[in-house]
Order: sequence, then structure tokens, then C-alpha cells
Amino acid sequence: MTRTAVVGAGIVGLAAAHALRARGADVTLYESGPPGGGQSAGQGRIFRHAHEDPRLVALVARSRALWREWEEEFGVELISSDGAVAIGDGVEDKLRTLEPFAEVPVRRLPPEELHDRLPLLADWTGPAMLDVDGGAIRTLDAVAALTHRLEGSMLREHVLSVRRTGAREVEVRTGTTCETYDHVVLCAGRGTAPLARGAGLDLPVEVGAHLRLTFTVSSGGSASSGPASGGPGPGTGRGLPTFQDGSGAFGETGVYAAPYPDGRHYSVGLSADTPAHPDGGLADPAALAALADRTVAYVERALPGLDPRPVDHVHCWVTRLPWGDDGVGVWSEDGLTALAGHNLFKQAPALGEALAETVLTGTVPGHLHHEERLGRSAG
Repeated sequence: MTRTAVVGAGIVGLAAAHALRARGADVTLYESGPPGGGQSAGQGRIFRHAHEDPRLVALVARSRALWREWEEEFGVELISSDGAVAIGDGVEDKLRTLEPFAEVPVRRLPPEELHDRLPLLADWTGPAMLDVDGGAIRTLDAVAALTHRLEGSMLREHVLSVRRTGAREVEVRTGTTCETYDHVVLCAGRGTAPLARGAGLDLPVEVGAHLRLTFTVSSGGSASSGPASGGPGPGTGRGLPTFQDGSGAFGETGVYAAPYPDGRHYSVGLSADTPAHPDGGLADPAALAALADRTVAYVERALPGLDPRPVDHVHCWVTRLPWGDDGVGVWSEDGLTALAGHNLFKQAPALGEALAETVLTGTVPGHLHHEERLGRSAG
């Protein structure tokens, strides 16, 4: 039996530990704080299939199938059935990229249906699309279900160092323990690169701080009359979809948004963050406040169905790889495997599966080896 440590109980670390246990490995999961409390924080994420790199689309499609398996295993809905809406000139590129994937149903949205599905949105008659099997990930439910399954394997400790001490032997030191394992998997968010560096793996991770704001859905802004919406709507029987705006028509590009499970709140973020120094300090702490102001201004222009006074904030670190905002890669040598990337929540089941395969076979599957530059931007 392979004795394995997974460092980090965000959604990917939880998924990796779950997949390893399902394959018979002896797993210890290290986490110093609440599971899912770092880069996985918040009540919702977007599940979407559209990416510039078709190889990443294939990985995400695999992940969607595994999310369904998790729903059956855990007995809870983990991705809403309300779809993912995107607007802007990039819609046609997204549709072309998705066209070869028969398992990914997508289509254009005429203005009337767009308004019906997303009554929060200001008038928009340009390109729009619906990713039918996209939706809002129920992040808290996913983290809770995985944590419950792994509770007996979790060690609440802060990992200070990881190092190889022999052939297929890796040492993990925490505040009060020192253990050796056959294999160690690093899924520790912004802590991954420093830990990997101490063990001889150099990951080109760029760290920044990010902000999402949550707003209350105004009267008439809900697309659902169901119980989750908490109020009457147009009677469509649907909840609100997730939303991406690359149009620039409302003053920002790269906007993303997702509903809370209660249907009464909508979380909105800009695809922007404030850089950090190598020591982890923010280059400009005031930049987070500026991002908040920009987000509120965008909501006032683009989403009149929301009350523009934010009711909740999520501040989190983000880790990007230099080849693209959706870049992801795995580094693996001599009993040590590290994962890095951005926008990984939706890929967690497939990444957990791949990390388990890496541990048990010694080979990084698919296109996930970092030299493949999976998720690279076009051009």
C-alpha cells in the first residue's frame, strides 16, 4: 500500500486524497486551517467548459462527468442546473472551440431568452451563449462532503518543510510532527511553490490577491420561482445562471459572476488582481479597495437587478502560471508531486484523479505535465 501525504485541503487537495483512498492508498491530509478556507473560499464558483486550449476543454468535460459521480456518491447537488451564460465578441470563438465536443451542449442565446434567463442584466443585444451543462458550483457542499469522507485521514498541522531523504522517501515536518512517506502531493495554493522549492522543484508561480463582492438580488431580479430563489420571479422554474462578460460594453472585460445557493445573492468579480512581493506582502494594499470600487461601478452599469451595496467580501490569493490565466501544470520527481495553476475549482475531480494516477504509476497523465503548458493562451 502506497503511503501518501497530501498537503493542502482546498478542493483539489481534498479531491486528490479522495481519489487516492478510493484506489487503496494510505493517505494523510495536512491542513492547518478550515478545509476550503484558502483559495477555495466562497459560496460559489463557475463551472464552464469554454477555454482557449481544446486540451483543457477535454479535461473540464471529464471533470463534469466526475462531478456527476460525486453528486451520486454524496447525495447532494454540487453544480446547479441553470447553465452558464457568456456575452461579448469572444462568444463566437468559444462556440468554435466547443463545437468538436459532442458531450458539451452549447448554443447562442437571442436577446429575449438572455433577458429571461438573466433578468439582472442591463440591455444587451450582442453575442451571447449558453453552456447548458455549466452552472454554479456549490462550493461549501463540495468541501463539506469531501471533508466528511476524509475526516479520519486529516491532520490539522501547518507544514513547514518537505524534503527527499532517500529513494522514494519524502519527509514532511510540521509544527509538532515529522513523518516520512512514499509520496507527497503538494496542493497548498500559494504555499505550494515555496514548499516545492525546498525539495528541489522550481515552480514559476506568480502570486496576487483577488477580490469578489456579493450583492443582493433586487425584487424582480430572480429568474426562478422555485424554493431556492426565496421569492417570486417570472415563473420560468429556473434559478440564475452564472455569467461571464467579455464585452467591455459596461466598462470592464473579464467579469465573472455566480449565484449563491439561496438564489438571493450574486457574487461578482473582475479578472484582475493586485501583485504580491516575493516575501508574500502586497505590492499595493490599496489596490484591493480600488478593485472593490470598480466592481461596484460595474454592477451599477451592467447588473441593475442587483442592489449595488455589497453585503459580503471574499479576499483570496491567486496563483498563476506564465503561459495563461487558465494555465495548469504538474511537476513530479522522485516521490514528490506539485500542482499549480489558476481557476482550478471546476477541474478538481479530474485533477484529483490525475494526481492519484501520478502517485500510483509514476507518470503524469494526459497533458498535465508542466512542459505541455496546458491552458496556454492563444497566440
